[in-house]
Formats: sequence, C-alpha cells, structure tokens
Amino acid sequence: MTYKIVYYNEKVRQQIMQLPAGILADYVHLTDLIENHGVNLKMPHSRAMGEGLFELRPKGEEGIARIFYCTQVEQSIVVLHSFVKKTNATPVADLKLARKRLKEVENG
Repeated sequence: MTYKIVYYNEKVRQQIMQLPAGILADYVHLTDLIENHGVNLKMPHSRAMGEGLFELRPKGEEGIARIFYCTQVEQSIVVLHSFVKKTNATPVADLKLARKRLKEVENG
C-alpha cells in the first residue's frame, strides 16, 4: 500500500524544502518510509500528539525539526506545519497552528 504526501499549502512545502540540508535529508528518508510502509512509524521517528495529529522528528547535524501531519482517507498524509526546534519543549504557538490546520483539513 502506497501513501501520498500532500502539503497544507505551498508555503508549508517551501518551508520544509528550506530546512537545513541534513534535516531535509532525514525528512525525505522518513517520508519515503511513510509512503512505502504506512503511517505506523514510532519513536524516535514519529510521535502521536493526540486527536489525529502526529509529528515527524527529523534530525541532522544542524539540529532537529518537527513536522506536524495528519492522515486522510485514501492513503493521503497532509503535512500541516514545520519548524526547526530550538528548545526542549514544543512551542505552544506552533502546536496551536498545527491543531488549527488539522481542524480545517478535517472539516474540508
């Protein structure tokens, strides 16, 4: 079963493509795993954030990033938001934005 990665909007796609090279390479690796094997990735690669929201956890020499996503019918994965992590805790504003976009995707 093959999954398709889609982006919430073009800005989200561009932000991800501008991640530092090492982090971007790990992101591409993780999305390849999802596309070919499904969304059942576990720690340390992915984590459920509750209520249908998940995070990919790419890392590289430059640091780590978090990329929020959700699943949809017909094997689609919607990438909602990304950021390079600078602190141990996930910033509340980033989590709120991802949850807002998740609700928009769920409501069509």
